[in-house]
Amino acid sequence: MSEEPAVTPGWPDPTGWASGGGGPMDNITSFGTFTPDYLAPSQLPLLVNPWDIVLCSSGTLIACENALVVLVIWQNPALRAPMFLLIGSLALADLLAGLGLVLHFTCAYLLQSDAAQLLTVGLVVASFSASVFSLLAITIDRYLSLYYALTYNSERTAAFTYSMLVLLWGLSLCLGLLPVTGVNCLAEEATCSVVRPLTKNYIAVLSVSFLLLFGLMLQLYIQICKIVMHHAHQIALQHHFLSATPHYVTTRKGVSTLAIILGTFAACWMPFTVYALIADYTYPPLYTYATLVPATYNSVINPVIYAFRNQEIQKALWLVCCGCVPASVALRARTPSNV
Repeated sequence: MSEEPAVTPGWPDPTGWASGGGGPMDNITSFGTFTPDYLAPSQLPLLVNPWDIVLCSSGTLIACENALVVLVIWQNPALRAPMFLLIGSLALADLLAGLGLVLHFTCAYLLQSDAAQLLTVGLVVASFSASVFSLLAITIDRYLSLYYALTYNSERTAAFTYSMLVLLWGLSLCLGLLPVTGVNCLAEEATCSVVRPLTKNYIAVLSVSFLLLFGLMLQLYIQICKIVMHHAHQIALQHHFLSATPHYVTTRKGVSTLAIILGTFAACWMPFTVYALIADYTYPPLYTYATLVPATYNSVINPVIYAFRNQEIQKALWLVCCGCVPASVALRARTPSNV
């Protein structure tokens, strides 16, 4: 009688990630994959899955980038406005997501235990959920700052921001704890999704929730564009500006920036969301990796879009790195393109 299959670290079967070969259960992207013991030496799995190396490298870059943002906001008392709290929440979520990817790689190839597998996948789910929720909170904050421009910095706005932070992190923590508390497919492999040990139903809920959040963000950005264009039109009428004036040009640039922000978010997350919704564990793991890796890149891009472009954070970064602020940064005026 043959021995039981051995557990091999890595999300998919390292021998089948490119070809899509093997049985149905060999195609699961997972933290521990079952490999039959009757393979020839030339067919044995790679010691380290190259896709896992890519994810670990992405996690390292994500963690370093966002750790810098968190450090700057934490150490600078001037960065305590609601906008900076939400940017800090986004950076913290992406920092934890990056650490989760690195820990997954470490635990998969060193510990190879179900407990470590569940903890790392729970951390990754909670962190990326908090990242997406923080992006929604930033969108809401930007909308309210334009719609209620005169009262935006009131104590009521700060209280609303703290409420959003508590809600988004509480919900993210609950989503991350579900796989740890039993909502997983370790006991019944047939219920696995394209990412083991998440069940098909669980990842379907995450995907549908993302699509709903994206729809809400799209609607809010449309409203933001309408408000910005309306304000620009009113200013043009009051000062008899022509359409070619610098203010009109920068307003259009601001609207274009909003489109780029939303387009980048959709380009990173939409492929994996749609694929995870329609696929199951029988699909080749290559497709999972090809959609999952770009999703992680959103956490690489977030600091560039939301933090490093902000003039106050730029000044704080210059002070931390060089001890001074260049005149070009200190005197730079805020334009609608910075929305």
